[in-house]
Amino acid sequence: MVRRLRKRAGEALLSRVAGPSAHQKRARIHGTPGPRWFAPERPVRRVHADASMYIGGLAALLLQSLHPVAMAAVSAHSGFRGDPWGRLQRTSTFLAVTTFGTSRDAQRAVDRVRLVHERVAGTTSEGVAYRAADPHLLAWVHVAETYCFLKAYQRYGRHSLDPIDADGYVADMAQVALRLGAEHPPTTCSDLTVRLTTYRPELRATPESRATTRYLLSHPPLPAPARLPYAFLAAAAVELLPAWSSALLDLPLTTRLLLPVARLGGHAIIAAIRWATPPIPAAQGRVSPDVGRAD
Repeated sequence: MVRRLRKRAGEALLSRVAGPSAHQKRARIHGTPGPRWFAPERPVRRVHADASMYIGGLAALLLQSLHPVAMAAVSAHSGFRGDPWGRLQRTSTFLAVTTFGTSRDAQRAVDRVRLVHERVAGTTSEGVAYRAADPHLLAWVHVAETYCFLKAYQRYGRHSLDPIDADGYVADMAQVALRLGAEHPPTTCSDLTVRLTTYRPELRATPESRATTRYLLSHPPLPAPARLPYAFLAAAAVELLPAWSSALLDLPLTTRLLLPVARLGGHAIIAAIRWATPPIPAAQGRVSPDVGRAD
């Protein structure tokens, strides 16, 4: 009975995050032989294989929404509201391929994203022109993700990274960011902190960011039984953010009430996800000799 419940829960979670062909994707990404960008012992593999990414990913979306220009591009051109699960599945697949897949597949994934970015341009409601391929905006998205993924792992991961490996994670993420076209991605934790601070004057609450917060925290596209666990996960994501950024978010009452127990609830939810989710298989291959190059 317990085994059957565990399997059903794991299958439901995988299908939401990776799509209906989750197992086939996993087999292809991890089982295809060939060189990889990252060796098995690299910190990026440890972080991205951990269930703490559920909290880190939600925190990253909330933090990213505070950049008005970046948020305008997301609101106008992505399937965030109309197809939230599709967008989540595309994002999780990109992370999986670039972290664990063959170098060839990882580069193809990057090329596809860059092609999409080149086609996305427009003007914000305040008349500011934007391009999704803007290296400055790409760097903001990268910095927000790296900060939230790493902080979530350090707080909720199985084994936190020591300072050397934490710097290594930031450096690993920078390799992918360079290939995507981000400007000067940070390569150490201290650089990451400084870079996050430099964006603060550009960040503020907007109608788009408030709508995103309400959607992610108050009206997630989930069945009723999943709403309570998600509420704890959402509170853990908000509690993960810098105080100055969470103060800009229009937090719903439920999230505010859960903040005092956010870490306890976060640990409980992550433990449940680990229990339900089958482990990631070992990737087959060696490190690509051109890892780290941005051309």
